Amino acid sequence: MPPRRVKKPLTKTQQRKKEHLELCLDTESVTSSLSTGLDRYRFIHNALPELDLDEIDVSATFLGKKLNAPILISSMTGGFDLARKVNRNLAAAAQELGIAMGVGSQRVAIEEPAAAASFQVRDLAPDILLLSNLGAVQLNYGYGIVQCRRAVAMIGADALILHLNALQEAVQAEGNRNFKGLGEKIAAVCRELEVPVVAKEVGNGISVDAAVRLQRAGVKAIDVAGRGGTSWSAVEAQRAAQLGKPAERTFTDWGIPTEEALVSVRQALPKIQLIASGGIRSGVDIAKSIALGADIAAFGQPLLAAALESSAKVVEFIGAIIHELKVSMLCVGAANLPALRRAPLVRQAL
Repeated sequence: MPPRRVKKPLTKTQQRKKEHLELCLDTESVTSSLSTGLDRYRFIHNALPELDLDEIDVSATFLGKKLNAPILISSMTGGFDLARKVNRNLAAAAQELGIAMGVGSQRVAIEEPAAAASFQVRDLAPDILLLSNLGAVQLNYGYGIVQCRRAVAMIGADALILHLNALQEAVQAEGNRNFKGLGEKIAAVCRELEVPVVAKEVGNGISVDAAVRLQRAGVKAIDVAGRGGTSWSAVEAQRAAQLGKPAERTFTDWGIPTEEALVSVRQALPKIQLIASGGIRSGVDIAKSIALGADIAAFGQPLLAAALESSAKVVEFIGAIIHELKVSMLCVGAANLPALRRAPLVRQAL
């Protein structure tokens, strides 16, 4: 009889990632109570669109790769067994739908190589635009081009996300809080890395000033990740409460609304590729985001429950959102995404 395999205990980083996933399943407790700002807009309905819904083209090109729909499955998780299931179900769905996907922060697998399997999905999704992911702040804690290349090679990624999460790190008990000099270090990664770099906030928004500095550093795309969706300050407050520590909720609604970040950054940087995320919950949200200047839109937390069940459930969920996007386009007379970008939006007073 073969010896019984003893399961290795989770590292502190793996345990934290596991807690993050579990807390994000409780949507109400970790979502900002404030709006994304997208609800302030409405399209002008076209009663005579002269289009066939079945012929509407929602394909997009992002970072040089064609997507069947302008959707990125946001970076969420990785590092432990359940996260592997989530990532593989998401990847299989992304392959079937022809959309993009980012994985969660790979720092956990840089520290613990055995965790790499929880991020590896290329066998299920050989054709998708796949983005690896590290926290930009780690560039101040011993990480550099070597670790960035390892993250990309680990999953066969087409690009690297460097996520910016100053607020989350500041309120997290174990947070890395030195963000000094990161602009120059991001620029060095952009110069040396063989794949494009994407800068991403995690739910507090990208300002014009930050976006301009990131473009100068060499990033090829920016995910504005505005306020209105998952609040990582709220997630960390929930973690603290579970650990019997004071739950600091002061910053739950901190940040730039998704709409404001998207519109202002697009006006300032008309040519950079932009991802709209932060509270994107429907095909109408995606349509509005594209009309306001996004190239594609991203969401993650709403997919968690489906991803824990099966790839088919993820396909069903995202398929419904793509249908909503097409219906929105039909009702404004937009046959494709370039036409949608010209569709008039009315901004309503509060």
